[in-house]
Amino acid sequence: MKPLDPRLVRRSRAVRRYLAASIAVGVATAVVVVAQAALLAWLIARGFEGRSATAAMLTGVALCFTARAGLAWVHALLSERASVAVKSGLRDEVTAAVLDPRRIGDRPESARVVSLLGPGLDALDPYFGKFLPQLVLTALVPATVVVAIATTDLVAAFTVAITLPLVVMFLVLVGKLTRDKVDRRYEALQRLGAHFGDVLDGLRVLKVHGRRQDRGLRKVGDQHRRESVKALRMAFLSSFTLELFSTICVALVAVSIGLRVVEGHMALGPGLFVLLLAPEAFLPVKQMGSHFHASQEGVAAAGDALDLLDHERAAGTAAVPSVATAPVVLDAVGVTRPGRDVPVLAPVTATIEPGSFVALTGPSGSGKSTLLDVLLGFLRPTTGRVLVGGVDLATADPAAWRRQVAWVPQVPGLLRDTVAANVRLGARDASDDEVARALVGAGAPDLPLDRVLEDQGRDLSAGERRRVGIARALLAVRCGEARLVLMDEPTAGLDAAAEATVLRSLRDLGATVVVVAHHRDVVAAADTTIAVGGRQEVTVR
Repeated sequence: MKPLDPRLVRRSRAVRRYLAASIAVGVATAVVVVAQAALLAWLIARGFEGRSATAAMLTGVALCFTARAGLAWVHALLSERASVAVKSGLRDEVTAAVLDPRRIGDRPESARVVSLLGPGLDALDPYFGKFLPQLVLTALVPATVVVAIATTDLVAAFTVAITLPLVVMFLVLVGKLTRDKVDRRYEALQRLGAHFGDVLDGLRVLKVHGRRQDRGLRKVGDQHRRESVKALRMAFLSSFTLELFSTICVALVAVSIGLRVVEGHMALGPGLFVLLLAPEAFLPVKQMGSHFHASQEGVAAAGDALDLLDHERAAGTAAVPSVATAPVVLDAVGVTRPGRDVPVLAPVTATIEPGSFVALTGPSGSGKSTLLDVLLGFLRPTTGRVLVGGVDLATADPAAWRRQVAWVPQVPGLLRDTVAANVRLGARDASDDEVARALVGAGAPDLPLDRVLEDQGRDLSAGERRRVGIARALLAVRCGEARLVLMDEPTAGLDAAAEATVLRSLRDLGATVVVVAHHRDVVAAADTTIAVGGRQEVTVR
């Protein structure tokens, strides 16, 4: 990411407002710096001449110091508010992009997302709180100071104008080296987070097999420590060198002024004015170099977030007819993953009529679940298209489309909440009686509505989790807007009686039902079968 990435400015209105306010504050600060130097020089020169300072002069100096402190406070306040707004906006966008089902094929690792949304974007505080304000001041104050010096002494102005770009050039060179070090440190932090997350995910398996991962974690942690030390070493070295160069440049101006004052070629007042202003020309550059190192981790995190958001796919806006009256047409729908030659879903052509019960059949790995992802809008087909009442699903409003769809995956997601709350995800306003009726239709009449489930329903059996998911879909049709039910092997793990109950409930719904089926009874209950993968294969239980 650049010091001021145009993508960040385009995405955040808060950044644009902040930059405009920062420029105004920067201009005011430059004017105050010049006025402060002029008043101090005049005051000191009068002291050397034996004349006392007037109340107006002392008041002016005090006002300059107060104004400069006030402008710094305003700048800090603006920076804090801009940082909060930008971090909040980026977090919302990244979260929406990661959770967007259309990104199912290129979703980043969970550990990377957690690291990015947490400490990664929090590191933007130094960027907005210190670096960007200093970047604005560096662009405005030195130029104003050089012009002010030129009105008094062209030699000193020429010296500052020649040496200042050298310091800036050195700052840029060191900044590139530091950026590379910080980028490597950020990558090491991401690897550490990903490794730790993988260990936590597989902790049960590792425990069963007696495998320890402390050595691997220690190795990744040591790599992160080494990269951090390298970044700090470069930051300290560059700060020292920048201070040295700036001091030498100011010393050149001071020696020139001092010699001319001693020889009588320049009055004391103008000489003091130039001498007080010269360090002010280099001060913003030095401070920007110092703040640049502190902000680099946040810059890397923001760049990572913007890179992730740049992959966001455009959503459609077209209205979709109701599936209750419009057929769903699969027009040679096929999917091929990037980097693969063999399609995961061979082209499928079929028509799903409103209110029909359709079974998707085919061998494992033939693309049945992938076809459900296409129907949900999770994936866009590589070839062909899905038409709903003549409207291409790729151009449809995804939110409006999914309101018509009830989905039961192989492993339904469950919240750490009551059974009733998990079923009500299908229709939030449903009554307890309607929830209980949905559970009966799903073959789970004995599940208490007020039973609190563990995370992901770990205290339920696989069959019970599936029944809660089926009840959710039934409720979405009966009490919600859903008119298309997509189910991925819904009766797997259910006994014959529960399977018969579920099939009867699906037949009585009156909605369009598409089921991935391996069981003979499910295929027999269907009105139509669609063979996926070139041939039909039904596994008999």
